[in-house]
Amino acid sequence: MQLRHVRTLLAPQDGTARVTCMAWSTSSARFAVCTADRVVLLYDEQGERRDKFSTKPADAKYGRKSYVVKGMAFSPDSTKLAIGQTDNIVYVYRIGEEWGDKKVICNKFIQTSAVTCLLWPAENVIVFGLAEGKVRLANTKNNKSSTIYGTDSYVVSLTSNVSGKGILSGHADGTIVRFFFDDEGSGESQGKLAVHPCPPYALAWASSSIVAAGCDKKIVAYGKEGSVIQTFDYSRDSSEKEFTTATTSPSGQSIVIGSYDRLRVLNWSPRRSAWEEGKPKEIAHLYTITALAWKRDGSRICAGTLCGGVEQFDCCLRRTIYKNKFEMTYVGPSQVIVKNLSTGTRVVLKSQYGYEIDEVKILGKDRYLVAHTSDTLLLGDVSSNKLSEVAWQGSGGNEKFFFDNENVCMIFNAGELTLVEYGSNDILGSVRTEFVNPHLVSVRINERQQRGVDENKRLAYLVDIKTIATVDLVGGYNAGTISHDSKIDWLELNETGHKLLFRDKKMRLQLYDIESNTKTTILNYCSYVQWVPGSDVVVAQNRSSLCIWYNIDAPERVTMFPLKGDIVGLERSDGKTEVIVSEGITTVSYTLDEGLIEFGTAIDDGDYHRATAFLETLEMSTETEAMWKTLSRLALEARQLHIAERCFAALGNMAKARFLHETNAIADQAAQEHGGDGTDHYLVRARLAMLDKNYKLAEMIFLEQNATEEAMDMYQELHMWDECIVVAKAKAGDLFEKVGNPRKALECYGKGSAFLKAVELARLAFPAEVVKLEEAWGDHLVQQKQLDAAINHYIEARCSIKAIEAALGARQWKKAIYILDLQDKQTAAKYYLKIAQHYAALQEYQVAEELYIKGGQTKDAIDMYTQAGLWEQAHKLALKCMSQEDVTVLYITQAQEMERQGKYKEAERLYITVNEPDLAITMYKKCKMYDEMVCLVAKYHKDLLGDTHLYLGKELEAEGRLQEAEYHYLEAKDWKTTVNMYRVNDMWEEAYRVAKAHGGANSHKHVAYLWAKSLGGEAAVKLLSKFGLLEMAIDHATDSGVFEFAFELARLSMKQKMPDIHLKYAMFLEDEGKFEEAEGEFIKAGKPKEAVLMFVHNQNWDAAQRVAEAHDPDSVADVLVGQAQFAFEQREFQKAEAFLLRAQRPELAIKYYKEAGMWSEALRICKEYMPSRLGELQEECGREAGKKGSRTPDFLLHSGTEGLLEQAWEWEQAGEYARAVDCYLKVRDPSNSVLVEKCLLKAAELATKFLDQSRSMEVTRTVAPQLVAMKKYSMAAELYLNLDLIQEAIDAFIEGEEWSKAKHMAKEFDPRSEEYVDQRYKEYLKKQGKVDSLVGIDVMAALDIYAKQEQWEKCLEVAAKQSYKVLHKYIALYATHLIWEGSWDKALRLYVHHGAPANSQNFNIYKRLFVEMVNASGMNCAEAYSSWAELRDMLLSLCENLVKSSEANTPAHEEFERMLLISHYCATRSAAQGLKQLDTMAAQLSISLLRHTDLLPADKAFYEAGIAAKAVSWENMAFVFLNRFLDLSDAIEEGNLDSLDHSDFQRTDIPFEVPLPAHQHVSEEQREEVRDWVLTMSMDQRLEQVLPQDERNTYEASLVAAGTGVHSLPCVLTGYPVLRNKIELRPGREVKKDAWYKFMMAVKTSHSPAGQDVIEFLRRWCGGLPSTSFSFQ
Repeated sequence: MQLRHVRTLLAPQDGTARVTCMAWSTSSARFAVCTADRVVLLYDEQGERRDKFSTKPADAKYGRKSYVVKGMAFSPDSTKLAIGQTDNIVYVYRIGEEWGDKKVICNKFIQTSAVTCLLWPAENVIVFGLAEGKVRLANTKNNKSSTIYGTDSYVVSLTSNVSGKGILSGHADGTIVRFFFDDEGSGESQGKLAVHPCPPYALAWASSSIVAAGCDKKIVAYGKEGSVIQTFDYSRDSSEKEFTTATTSPSGQSIVIGSYDRLRVLNWSPRRSAWEEGKPKEIAHLYTITALAWKRDGSRICAGTLCGGVEQFDCCLRRTIYKNKFEMTYVGPSQVIVKNLSTGTRVVLKSQYGYEIDEVKILGKDRYLVAHTSDTLLLGDVSSNKLSEVAWQGSGGNEKFFFDNENVCMIFNAGELTLVEYGSNDILGSVRTEFVNPHLVSVRINERQQRGVDENKRLAYLVDIKTIATVDLVGGYNAGTISHDSKIDWLELNETGHKLLFRDKKMRLQLYDIESNTKTTILNYCSYVQWVPGSDVVVAQNRSSLCIWYNIDAPERVTMFPLKGDIVGLERSDGKTEVIVSEGITTVSYTLDEGLIEFGTAIDDGDYHRATAFLETLEMSTETEAMWKTLSRLALEARQLHIAERCFAALGNMAKARFLHETNAIADQAAQEHGGDGTDHYLVRARLAMLDKNYKLAEMIFLEQNATEEAMDMYQELHMWDECIVVAKAKAGDLFEKVGNPRKALECYGKGSAFLKAVELARLAFPAEVVKLEEAWGDHLVQQKQLDAAINHYIEARCSIKAIEAALGARQWKKAIYILDLQDKQTAAKYYLKIAQHYAALQEYQVAEELYIKGGQTKDAIDMYTQAGLWEQAHKLALKCMSQEDVTVLYITQAQEMERQGKYKEAERLYITVNEPDLAITMYKKCKMYDEMVCLVAKYHKDLLGDTHLYLGKELEAEGRLQEAEYHYLEAKDWKTTVNMYRVNDMWEEAYRVAKAHGGANSHKHVAYLWAKSLGGEAAVKLLSKFGLLEMAIDHATDSGVFEFAFELARLSMKQKMPDIHLKYAMFLEDEGKFEEAEGEFIKAGKPKEAVLMFVHNQNWDAAQRVAEAHDPDSVADVLVGQAQFAFEQREFQKAEAFLLRAQRPELAIKYYKEAGMWSEALRICKEYMPSRLGELQEECGREAGKKGSRTPDFLLHSGTEGLLEQAWEWEQAGEYARAVDCYLKVRDPSNSVLVEKCLLKAAELATKFLDQSRSMEVTRTVAPQLVAMKKYSMAAELYLNLDLIQEAIDAFIEGEEWSKAKHMAKEFDPRSEEYVDQRYKEYLKKQGKVDSLVGIDVMAALDIYAKQEQWEKCLEVAAKQSYKVLHKYIALYATHLIWEGSWDKALRLYVHHGAPANSQNFNIYKRLFVEMVNASGMNCAEAYSSWAELRDMLLSLCENLVKSSEANTPAHEEFERMLLISHYCATRSAAQGLKQLDTMAAQLSISLLRHTDLLPADKAFYEAGIAAKAVSWENMAFVFLNRFLDLSDAIEEGNLDSLDHSDFQRTDIPFEVPLPAHQHVSEEQREEVRDWVLTMSMDQRLEQVLPQDERNTYEASLVAAGTGVHSLPCVLTGYPVLRNKIELRPGREVKKDAWYKFMMAVKTSHSPAGQDVIEFLRRWCGGLPSTSFSFQ
């Protein structure tokens, strides 16, 4: 797409005058601009300014400059304008439909922060963004606004998708958010989509992706789910500034982005599925683009600037003139504007799916548009602006279009007729026919409104030359088939589609009534026929007669006029209908009777009063009489009896008129009595049946009302004596039944056809005869044509065949199938066939197939599918009844026939159906239909797709179709072959284009180079300069060895490059061995030294000397050095030395002698020529001698060591002690550690005696660690000690694990280090794990190690010997470890054994033990006593200790006392569960525990209480507790207790506020059992669903009296309140007397150890027990 400047709408100002926003109306007729002065300017479509108005502030007191307009949008109907302002308001102005209409504010929406951007995507819906980060919606209908979603970041931009069903918002933090009102089935996600690197001020939502840009000078394209798919980076372009705004084309396939002085264009390429950058529009001094608006038809774009200017640009891909009548403007790949040049009217043709429109044609008298895309067909009616787009697979342009019908387009293609209704995007219908003449097809689409019919769409067409089919296009079924005996040459439906006229080759005109399936010949020798528009009147010509049927329902009633010529047409306008007749050279008009036509129309519209009024104005004639008869029939059918009466009066049929008059009187009276119109009264219905001569129906109506007398009167009046006798017999049957003669009564009922009464009587008196009577009843109904009613009677009579035939006759197909399915196959087969044919005609092929198969006629089903063109279904079915080979042969034969007929798509489908895609591919290849061929290869041979594209590319290249070949080569990803193709054909521009678009980074440069090379000379230079590749080309030519071309380019354009080329040429010649030529080039390049070096390298000393002396005297020395180096390599040392001395390079002589190991020669040269370096060389020589030992192999090692020792001895003798020490330290002999040890000690001795303090210290610190490494710890310590390094000496002993020496040294020389030695010793013991030794030194450290190593028994054993406090510290650690491992029971026994101290740091452990115990499963039983007793005893020990501690009477103490009480209840409950006589006490304890559900798991507690109550038959309590348990169980599932109902536990001490258990404590199976029991009990009327009360009128287990609030103590054995008969064990501890004695007696008689333990616990807990008169001994 290209932008072309059209005009300036608003001239820019000198300073800043920012255009804040712009908008085009939906109709494209208006364009609005808001200026910096907050004034809205309105322009028309041509760009002329037509109106303006000022905006207003939210509050006038702040003045006109208190706000800025940030957003503006037209309503979908273009009559309103929404304006968003920074003073926290959105105004909606009604601007009217005409220019100059008064501007009125019709809505205003006040917000909480500044409006930053605004859209109006749909009717009544305005979307805007706020500075506070919210995106809100304003509804103009109810004047309310709401938040769609909120963010924490300023909304910088807002845009919608092409359909307006989704919005995107960009935010200051870079976030891009997506929201859909309707995702249109795309399934794309909502919410945060992506985070852009900078605020996306330029945001656009195209049809294929989302594009964002901002201040980082990058344009980023995001995919549908927010992934980055493309980036255009201009950050390195110094001329580019930040991107400020963006807009999308209405088709969604182009985007324009504004920045400084520039508009950038991106176009979507469907083939590449990527954005391609178009040529940017650059306008100097335009300054920053602040607003963009795209016209809704896509033809214009407007840009507003910082200086207040508004520029309009034309944007189109191309523009063409069609037939000099229409202008086609392609504004996008999928959008074309078609403009009529004579009228100026425009139609926007657009692909809804974004497909590229190939070519637009205007056909059908320049009224209809036709355009193809790859997958769809676009059609349109220019006059009505109705456009359609339907799915359409390409058929090579073989379609034929017919536009005879202005509502529908008929398309013939490969034997198929397709109908498309203008304005609809779905194919209306599709049928197979070979007859493409529009006179042989008739379509009627809602052409005349009928009463009670919403949609009426009918089609009539030829199946074959003698057969017409009619189709209901709304229902999609075949309405009927008409077979004729002669060939048909014309047909047409009437406007309602109920009647069909057709003519055959014998000139006979036939009328077919579709409703009644009747065919009538109405005219012979018919040369012209036509329906009169807007009516059911027919005009025809028979030889020299004009024939008119004003009432086609009476085809025998025809009006005829003589004619002299031939009818040529029919015109109806202005209430007048004329037949145009050509009489030679003149034309004559015959006017039809408009009144008669009007009558027909009124009848069709169902307005019988209007028809009556019209007929009354006419004289009686043959036509009028026919009309009165038609009206009488229709009025009777519609039960408009007064009109029918008038009709019969007009016709002179006084008998019927009088009869209807009486009937109307009855109907009027019934209407007064019962309401309605009275026609439903039985007398009215019976009289109408009599009028229709259906006396049996009248009789039935009378008999239904038990009006036997009236039925008999009717027959007597008609002298139908036999029928009267039959009714009388039925009456007689009643009498016989009453006098007790059932047999006679039955006979009379039968003869009188009173079958209902006969059957009822037979069921009571003669059951065996019921079946026979039902069959007779069915036969009677069939005679009365009441087949529907007969079916059930035949079924009752078990007459299946009759029932089936009745169902078929009544067209009750489903009922017939139901009956058939119950019959044997042999009986049912022939009927299945008949029903299958019916469903096949309705195109319900699936049902028809099943019925054919059931009837054993599978072949018919295959034929049905084949005729319908449903090859896949036919194939699937054929496989079931034919062999695979036969099916394949059949289909391939059929396909080949199709191929011969040019029906390639059908042939392809057949080949594919039998899994022969290769044959289809070969077919397309043969026909050169390469696109279809590629589609099939891609689908069935994906691995060969690349090869196929290559093959096609070569084929097309050979044919000279290079553009098409390029496409296939590129699809095969072989751009190099494409480039080569264009190169061979000397099409360098194309080659360059392909290389640039598809090759690597430098491929296009290479092509440009080759192009230039082919041109040569000045042309090459110009070309390379144009592409900016000149210097690169010279370098490339040089590097490639094409020196002639390089020299040519450089000589013509870049002479400064010549030396560089000469140099590279010289190097090339050198590599080739052409040294003399190379020498010349080096000299031309100004590099003679390179020539010298070349000769030196090749040891051509003479040539080197010659060049050096002639061109580079400085290089002479280099030549001598080269010769010397060569001489040294040849071991000609004297000669080499001479060369170097001539070159004045003695240092190189020394270097070479050193490298040869000739130190004496090196020292000689040095002494003679470089005496200053002699000392340095001597030192180096010494170092080399030292290295000799470490570098030499084993057999030379000793001699090397000796060398060092000898050197050291010499230095020592010479008094050079420092050097001697260095030599001793260098001695390394792994095989002689004794020697090394001596050398180290010698070095240390010399250093101590003769060297200064610092050097001595340094040597000692070097030697001592080596001695330590050699395990000579004492020697190392002695060395350290000599220099007073006490700490280092101690560390040496510690390193050797000589702890006693280390301690001794510390004690003697540095007592402060004794602690250090002890600490190191402890660490050593810890590290070695010698804990037993550590105990004697640091018992706490030893205990920590035991704990760490989990040696808990040893740990506790040692801790026990220390102190109680230490012991309990490690008990707590051990208990924590056990709890962590899940062995809380072992932890509990630990505290039972060792006691529970009142340490606050242990409280969590005690609580955890309690929680684990009460949450554990399987603890509500007698076997759990010991565990509960241990917990109880531990808590008792704790509470006794707490009383004596500082924690006494604290909340923690009270909590542990409650835990003790709970543990005691649970232990006592377990003890009671072991004794049958104490089961009541166990239940009471479970119930008492409910008051502690704030500490116990509530669901478990209520379950146990409920089950215990149920076990002792306390069903009321069990129901309440278990119901509560189920509520808690549901609450655990939901995760909160909000829904709990506490009404059952009001006025009790059971707590409401309890912790929600983290998980279910009761299994699913047990919960289901409880649920079933509660459900069962809830139905029991005897059950009182309340808790039992005692004498306090309080729940019996509650400690607090409901009325008085008096608190009772709980019984220590039951937990129930102690009210009377109590035993006080100690203050605050009481027991019920009866409970006490019952418990004691039970324990005594059973000798229960658990019971005895409970009593022992109570003695301890209560400080004694009451005396009893018995003991346990």
